[in-house]
Amino acid sequence: MAEPAGVDRGIQSLISARNSLKSSLEKSKAIGLALGKTGPRFEDIEQRLPSLEAAVRPIRADREALVAVGGHINRAVGPAAAVLKVFDAVHGLEKSLLSDPKNDLSGYLSVLKRLEEALRFLGENCGLAIQWLEDIVEYLEDHSVADEKYLSSLKKSLRGLREFQDKACLDGGLKEAALDKLENEFRRLLQDNSVPLPMASPSSLGDQPCIAPSQLPVTVIHKLQAILGRLRANNRLEKCVSIYVEVRSSNVRASLQALDLEYLDISVNEFNDVQSIEGYIAQWGNHLEFAVKHLFEAEFKLCNDVFERFGSNVWMDCFSKIAAQAGMLAFLQFGKTVTDSKKDPIKLLKLLDIFTSLNKLRADFNRLFGGAACIEIQNFTRDLIKKLIDGAAEIFWELLVQVEIQKQIPPPSDGGVPRLVSFVTDYCNKLIGDKYKSTLTQVLLIHKSWRSERFQENQLMVEVLRIIKMIEQNMDAWMKAYPDQTLAHFFSMNNHWHLYKNLKGTRIGDQLGDPWLKEHDQYKEYYATVFLRDSWGKLPSHLSREGLILFSGGHATARDLVKKRLKSFNDAFDEMYKKQSTWVVPEKDLRDRVCQQIVQAVVPVYRSYMQNYGPLVEKDASSSKYVRYTVVALEKMLSSLYIPKPMRYGSFKGTPPSEKLKNDVDLRRTTSAVV
Repeated sequence: MAEPAGVDRGIQSLISARNSLKSSLEKSKAIGLALGKTGPRFEDIEQRLPSLEAAVRPIRADREALVAVGGHINRAVGPAAAVLKVFDAVHGLEKSLLSDPKNDLSGYLSVLKRLEEALRFLGENCGLAIQWLEDIVEYLEDHSVADEKYLSSLKKSLRGLREFQDKACLDGGLKEAALDKLENEFRRLLQDNSVPLPMASPSSLGDQPCIAPSQLPVTVIHKLQAILGRLRANNRLEKCVSIYVEVRSSNVRASLQALDLEYLDISVNEFNDVQSIEGYIAQWGNHLEFAVKHLFEAEFKLCNDVFERFGSNVWMDCFSKIAAQAGMLAFLQFGKTVTDSKKDPIKLLKLLDIFTSLNKLRADFNRLFGGAACIEIQNFTRDLIKKLIDGAAEIFWELLVQVEIQKQIPPPSDGGVPRLVSFVTDYCNKLIGDKYKSTLTQVLLIHKSWRSERFQENQLMVEVLRIIKMIEQNMDAWMKAYPDQTLAHFFSMNNHWHLYKNLKGTRIGDQLGDPWLKEHDQYKEYYATVFLRDSWGKLPSHLSREGLILFSGGHATARDLVKKRLKSFNDAFDEMYKKQSTWVVPEKDLRDRVCQQIVQAVVPVYRSYMQNYGPLVEKDASSSKYVRYTVVALEKMLSSLYIPKPMRYGSFKGTPPSEKLKNDVDLRRTTSAVV
């Protein structure tokens, strides 16, 4: 019975051994599989070991040294990481800032402001972060924590970063590019909204409103101001002012082009006297008023609107540059050119015209150009006004002397009115007339005050009356200079009538008084009577009827006597007509009257004579030798006497007292009494 029990124990042992072996085999199999899977991982690790070794190689320090440097590294990494984060933010703004600002100007300005804030942070912190990193490198080097090659590479990187910081180029030029785009947008807004003032023609100046409104929409002005704010914050305001001046001055010049202002460029050498540009002077006054009241007024207001936030110095300086570049100085230069031209009595009137135009705009000039920025325009204007006053006063005070000088010039050979007389009477009437009297008085008053001299209220009239009375003296001298007394009387008739007619009813005539005027009228009548008596009045005596009645029955004898007397009349008539056909009576009313008196003195006698005795010779074969004129032809010839030939109205020319008087002064020229 015991044997079976022992067998069982043996079997159990075998089973247990088998199971243990089986388990060991399974574990071995599992380990084999695991080893099979781990093999490639070891191979990968083996391949990565060289690079890991290279990364760790610079660190040569022991554990204690590495633990000590850890704190230094932690203090530097924090600021450096913050700086890197801001750098990343700057990079993120690049796309927006490289776009076109006109699509969303307010958004663009907002992004640009964020960039400025980021760059401000970098500017304040980047240097500190670099300094801390440099301290770490220095610590590593001092404690031999890393090898020299590794430290050299770190130093090189930090030097490059330091150079970027020193050049303020931490954004890689992004802000400068954005500011350039803003400047371009500033220019575009101005150009797209700057339109020349429309004018149908220069004659429409008077139809323009008194003051031109602002030429830019309010929305555009707000955009310009917003751009200026950002550009000024980045020290670019001066560039914006230059752009603004360039665009707006060009716009003003374009508005002025319709006025045809080429005459402003005329130089002193391009004209002989003021009369050659007289028409331009009238235009100049209208054009200047238009430019000041319409164009520069608008620019003045617009400069204030756009740049008001930046102070009066900025916008006044801007306006002064626009005014100078747009042509204000050219207007003033033209006035100066006139003052520099040759002296001439006509020039006095033109100087007064220019002074009147400037004086009319005095309040506008003071308001627009009164600031310190417009000092060039102020100085130019002040110099021009001084030249105008000095020039006008000098010409006026020399007039009397220049009129007196003309006394020595031969009188006109045609017995007419010398150009000096006609010019001076008309000229003095203008000086005392409504247009010039107050201006000339003001000019002379200012000129006297500069010399600390007094100017009497009636001094202008007194001087003009002296000039007229000097003309009288000249007339007397010229009359005596004629060798032909008939021509002298003819001349006196003309000139006394000219003074009477052209001064009666004028301010000068009122000052001279009726007795003075009547005296000249009486002189005219006297000399007309003497002239007629001594010339044409003698012709009828050649047609005497004496002796013809006795020969009423002897036709042959009567015919011979009529022939003789007709021949004597014809010869005297031809001689007198030929002589006086070159004489002139400028005043039509006087000419008509004189011719009528001559006709009345000659034609009735001739008609009666021919009616009574003409038949005695008309049938003769040689009648044409004695009957040269019909009554109608004779009357027509006498009625057409003394008509002036068309001639340019003239001034007078003389020499100043300091120069030797020339005997060949040409009164036919419209030149000066003051050389």
